[in-house]
Amino acid sequence: MTNIEFNTLVMMQSSSLKNYALRFTHDSEDANDLVQDTMLKAITYYNNFKEGTNIKGWLYTIMKNTFINNYRRFIKTTSFITKTDEISSNQLAFSATNNKGETKFVMDDIKAALKSLSEDYYIPFTMYFEGFKYHEIADHLDIPIGTVKTRIHVARKLLKKKLSAYDYTTPA
Repeated sequence: MTNIEFNTLVMMQSSSLKNYALRFTHDSEDANDLVQDTMLKAITYYNNFKEGTNIKGWLYTIMKNTFINNYRRFIKTTSFITKTDEISSNQLAFSATNNKGETKFVMDDIKAALKSLSEDYYIPFTMYFEGFKYHEIADHLDIPIGTVKTRIHVARKLLKKKLSAYDYTTPA
């Protein structure tokens, strides 16, 4: 694929990228900036794109990572250091260290639950989670779209059952 063909493919995704960006930013101007950053990175790193890869999924991944990195940068630049002797409870919340231990346990449980799924459920579910549409998954796996929907539904139910300890909506 030539550079011009690739750039054309990227440009054709701009409207779906804008819709996806709005999910992150909730602001039209910020979404436009995010789309522009995403397209610039995609064109810059054209050599990293492997032909046959779902371009929309690849662009969505770039956008998600760009948003996360921009958010982290924003948090770092807006955080502050208190130089007073007394720390208020508001400032204490910002200064407390969070070691993310609980998050690690949750992620380990999610990974274990995903690994417990059979390949028939795991592949369609993870593809859908990564941004592929039902018809794209059906085409990739060469199965009917109804089967894809059923497998994703069953995978959700199995995961929900395995991760029921994290369901805070029902009393224990």
